[in-house]
Amino acid sequence: MSGRVMEQEQRSAAAGAKTFPGSDSRAYNYFEPKGRRATHYEDVTVDVQPDPERYLLQNWIISFGDGTPTYSKECTALKSSDWHLYRAPDQEWERTHYQRQSTICGMIKNVIDNARRAGAPRRFDKAWVKILQDHLGAFKHAEYGLGTALMRAQRYGYTQMINNAILTNSSYKLRLAQDLTLYLGEIALDIEGFDVDAGKRNWLENSIWQKARELVESARGAEDFLEQYFIVNVLFEPLVGELFRSGFVMQVAATQSDYSSPAVISAAEADYERNLANTVELFATLVRDPAHGEDNRRLLQDWFDKYSPIATQAALDLQPIWSQPRVKSAQFAESYASAINRLQAIVSEIGVFSTQIPMPELQVAEPVE
Repeated sequence: MSGRVMEQEQRSAAAGAKTFPGSDSRAYNYFEPKGRRATHYEDVTVDVQPDPERYLLQNWIISFGDGTPTYSKECTALKSSDWHLYRAPDQEWERTHYQRQSTICGMIKNVIDNARRAGAPRRFDKAWVKILQDHLGAFKHAEYGLGTALMRAQRYGYTQMINNAILTNSSYKLRLAQDLTLYLGEIALDIEGFDVDAGKRNWLENSIWQKARELVESARGAEDFLEQYFIVNVLFEPLVGELFRSGFVMQVAATQSDYSSPAVISAAEADYERNLANTVELFATLVRDPAHGEDNRRLLQDWFDKYSPIATQAALDLQPIWSQPRVKSAQFAESYASAINRLQAIVSEIGVFSTQIPMPELQVAEPVE
């Protein structure tokens, strides 16, 4: 009888049903921090999501109709000896995320309001106006697609630390898509004939964007949530996202009498630095795993081999955009070489491989009218 009572107590979900050694000490911590002391991020994140292997004595409380548990390690083909080992380098959690997003939105609103108050959009070069409506308008759809892919991916993360990193990544993408939509809508009020629907048409029909669209749809369609995360931050971002944002818009805009577009899009560059650090840390941790590291490395290599040709072609297909401004202040070859070097640094840091990524020959594109 006493044995059955003890078993019921051990499997209870009630708070305090099990006493842990040292739990009455003010210095007690139920997880091992990454550093000497637990950070605030770790206090509010680690083990917030339950795990039957860590303290959830009664196993998963609910499961899906086919018996799949609420969270499953089978949602990715990558393996880990300890999924709880991962900590996001940006240490972002709910409160800090909302604060940062609010700050960015306020900054962008001030930029747009000040630009319109000064009549800046009316002084944009006419060729540049068409680039903004056609190509910056198309790019916002890529950001939205990646944001929704990551929104789905975060649901399947096995720990709260992984959930948080992917979810904040999704939030930044969706915010940028919204930023660009509102920005283009605002400057359209000051520019006669500005077509706010041109971006969607270019995203769906213009050959310049079709490989980028294929890559975004590959991310949305992948069933493995870490495969989605890999496509977005290891391939799309350096070869398409940064290439277009930093290698084109932020370099060329000022020579077109446009000082507001770089300010609006600059937040995305800082977003990616944070998201990339989180991504590299997660995949590098899995590649270093003592039991599964080599299998994980091979799988990441397979994903790279599968999607890098699409990503590379997506980057090359953007080349004609560099020919469209009336005043040309950036060379596609230089921007593309920087993108390839960035990709090389990312995969080397993760540990996928260390050999040099070959740079395809660039075809000289005719200016697009």
